[in-house]
Amino acid sequence: MKLYCATGNPGKLKEFRLAGQVLNIDIEPLPGLKSIEAPEETGDTFEANAVLKAEYYSRLAPGPLFADDSGLEVDALGGEPGVLSARYAGPAATDEDNNRLLLRNLEPHAGRTGRFVCVIALAQNGNVIKTFRGTVEGEILREARGPGGFGYDPLFYYPPFGCSFGEVEGERKFAVSHRGNALRLLLDHLSTPIRVAEKRAESQNL
Repeated sequence: MKLYCATGNPGKLKEFRLAGQVLNIDIEPLPGLKSIEAPEETGDTFEANAVLKAEYYSRLAPGPLFADDSGLEVDALGGEPGVLSARYAGPAATDEDNNRLLLRNLEPHAGRTGRFVCVIALAQNGNVIKTFRGTVEGEILREARGPGGFGYDPLFYYPPFGCSFGEVEGERKFAVSHRGNALRLLLDHLSTPIRVAEKRAESQNL
């Protein structure tokens, strides 16, 4: 089975493909994605932006497609950066710019709990089929740790691992991450009809 993905982020695509391999689902970027003008993300929730993107890009896809919206919510900042995570420090902000601003805004606060959130919307021909939400809880470090991951990963401390997401390999991170949790829900949804058909075929052969 082939499933198209509306992301040009190489880090996200790598993580999505990891999960797809488990269920033998081929996850590919939407053909010609780089030449397609991106829609304006006007939603004020992860769900709204994921749906907006899935509806838009699925009209251009030769099969089912999913789009995601994800980011970091920090409790002491009232949920910021939230849906603005990728552009927290401005429209052209780099990961380093966003991380510096986050640390600066957190300086007066003692509490540093937060979570990564990912919402995936599955759509076909402009119609959203279902959304899937994944989260992972952690704490914000006072300085970046680790060369791995992307975005806020080097600042996100995950207590069960005893280190930041920037200090672990992609496969280990994906096993617990917000993106991994959301995608596993999507893939489980897609695989259910397959499992039902296999059980039906088995019963007929008995």
